[in-house]
Amino acid sequence: MLHRGQESTDGDGGELVVPMAWLYAEYIADELLRSGDLMPPASVEFRAGRDALALTVFLSDTGGELCGIRVVSQLDTWLSLTAYDQPWEDWVRERMADLAADAHACGVRSPDLALAEAAWRWLEETELLAPDLDAVPGGAGAVSEDEGPKVWTPAWRLGLPLGHLAIHLF
Repeated sequence: MLHRGQESTDGDGGELVVPMAWLYAEYIADELLRSGDLMPPASVEFRAGRDALALTVFLSDTGGELCGIRVVSQLDTWLSLTAYDQPWEDWVRERMADLAADAHACGVRSPDLALAEAAWRWLEETELLAPDLDAVPGGAGAVSEDEGPKVWTPAWRLGLPLGHLAIHLF
């Protein structure tokens, strides 16, 4: 699936193709996280949240029509996709494969998809030290962040709940 932003920027003669759909998804994610004031914007945790949320926004745009006026109407969709009990990781892989297949069938290399793939790769390969909430008796509220066991976890496992909370707080 090609996004509308690519049509107007894809030229002949090796012109630059601007990844507008990805940049817009990243902007939305950044604004949601900043408004929630959950993490310092320069932190790795913020990046994990922004990338996970940007992937959610980008991949949920099945019509290729990301636009500012529809952002508020999409919040419930993004909340449900990022919820704790949802198979977000599987959904991301399936949507990325679908978009890659569409791009391949059209014979086009999507710059939006390339940036989304880079974000996904970073989220999967980067590990962050985080509290092990499964090992804490009584759940997250039982001990402070500095107490209790910690585990290395893929960045998306920390970023996804941050993104979900940012949407909820918005």
